[in-house]
Amino acid sequence: MKGGPTGDLALPPGGGGEPDAEFESQAARWHAVLDSALLDELGPAAAGHPVQRKVDGDVDPSRDVARPGRAGLPRPDQRSTNAPISRRAMLSGMAVVPAAAAAYGVLRWTTQHVASADQADAAASSPASSLVIGARPEVPEGSAKPGWDILEENSKPGTGDWQITQVRSAWDKVRGYLSHTSAQRGDKVALFVSTSAPAFVATAYRMGHYGGLGGRQVWTSGPQTGKQQAPVRVDRSTNLRDAPWEPSVWIPLDESWVPGAYLFKLTSSDGGESQVPFVVRDDERPSAVHIQHDVTTWQAYNRWGGASLYEGDGGRAKVVSFDRPYDLSGSGNFLGGVREITALTEQLGIDTTHSTSLDTHSRPELAARHKVWISPAHDEYWSLEMRNGVEAARDVGVNLIFLGANCMYRRIRLEPSFWGKHRLVVNYRTAKDDPLKGVDPQRVTASWREAPSPRPESSIVGNFYESNPVRADMVIVNSGAWMFEGTGVRDGDRWQNLVGNEYDRVTPEVPTPPNIEVLAHSPLTVKGKKSFADMTYYTADSGAGVFSSGSIWFERHLLPGGTGTDAQIIAMMTNILRVFASGPAGQVHPSRNNLSALGIHRGYLPRIS
Repeated sequence: MKGGPTGDLALPPGGGGEPDAEFESQAARWHAVLDSALLDELGPAAAGHPVQRKVDGDVDPSRDVARPGRAGLPRPDQRSTNAPISRRAMLSGMAVVPAAAAAYGVLRWTTQHVASADQADAAASSPASSLVIGARPEVPEGSAKPGWDILEENSKPGTGDWQITQVRSAWDKVRGYLSHTSAQRGDKVALFVSTSAPAFVATAYRMGHYGGLGGRQVWTSGPQTGKQQAPVRVDRSTNLRDAPWEPSVWIPLDESWVPGAYLFKLTSSDGGESQVPFVVRDDERPSAVHIQHDVTTWQAYNRWGGASLYEGDGGRAKVVSFDRPYDLSGSGNFLGGVREITALTEQLGIDTTHSTSLDTHSRPELAARHKVWISPAHDEYWSLEMRNGVEAARDVGVNLIFLGANCMYRRIRLEPSFWGKHRLVVNYRTAKDDPLKGVDPQRVTASWREAPSPRPESSIVGNFYESNPVRADMVIVNSGAWMFEGTGVRDGDRWQNLVGNEYDRVTPEVPTPPNIEVLAHSPLTVKGKKSFADMTYYTADSGAGVFSSGSIWFERHLLPGGTGTDAQIIAMMTNILRVFASGPAGQVHPSRNNLSALGIHRGYLPRIS
């Protein structure tokens, strides 16, 4: 196993000590029975076709030592097995044989998906198209060339089939999550799916540009028997919700899984559709650009099962789990948060790797291996390890891009669940409620700007989060800055409705880089009070350049092909990416403080909460 899937490996019972034989053999036993069970239940529909493509290997257990204040739930095999079978489950075919008409419907649906899977395999083996995405860039000095070419990858036939219906009732008909938020080629991950439909298919798409279609099909499970999995489980002490499900499909990541961002599309035979986000990492080499998927924040806002870190049945949760699906469409905040910058870097042909915030936590030192490290649209929830790793990367010359606002606002801990380490996100909100108060001040989960160990985010982001909700135009005030070259932008130009729904501004009363340069200074009204949102750039002593958009809505405007002001935004970001990917930006473009020219000084605005 190449390096192992960091961030959420399987744990032995109890989260520590030596794994028992029952635990170590559990994955192998599930794997061994899946094929025969599914063949028996699908019958003729699966004849002549493998139940699952490309499945072999095993998973390694790992272990972790719990910290004080750890919150968890019992193992899935400790739950009651005496729960009554619901009428819905009975009718779905989970406990009884479906009626003949239903069986015919599954057969027809199944054979259609088998045919589409065969067509996908044929397409994957066909020669790449002649589509040219852009000029082939040189790999920046100090970056290792990947074993694949980003332009060649994006010249392969793309598809828009990764998209799903926007009919919300269809999303809840099939739900799923993965045993890992990310993994590497050579690893194996489990997909957990729950549906009352007789059958489902999982299809994985690598997300990029692909001639504007956005994705390329890489893998399909083939038809699988649907199963209504166990109901949500609740820990009343923290209001933690999780889904103690059994694996539906094991997925080996062979060489066909090109590193990058992925979406799984789940389709059930009763018309259900939802998505599951995933990352294939490439930890073995540095890259020009690295994008972190902010999954800890996605999980914080996830209300699947009845509670998020904000609200829920019985109040907000203090702990949330990755052992459950995302709510709504299931894609987290990938669309409108990460997809657009991913498509842009691939359309430009810039060597790019990906990881999740769990990986930054697990191996924070890897942030320093790249030329550029990117935080996406709403990267709010950070652990101490994440913060220290990214700050250390900046201090050795790694350029940083913060594409959103409200970044690094909440402090969290990551703790183990039964399925893996770092699968629980802990946030008590206030120091007085956290069991680590007086034990480990740096890990007490108050906000980063608050006691007992305050480190305001402005010292690294440059900007300082202020408030929400807001909708305002972004107003350019520094069009002579290098990143605007060739964009046609002039001072006073307005990028309509680009500021929202949360924003940051330069706040001199808090730790702020002394040479910070404001690029856009946008007037707004929030909660009946006047303020500004700022887009900024500064350079650190190491030479690193740090860009911050100051608005959560900025990233969604980076999708290639945009027109009007979006074309200007994309041109500006292209300038930043090309310069940042070449090395420490401060060596060629040092920032220049322009606060006084804009009337920005201590106390110039009252703080808005």
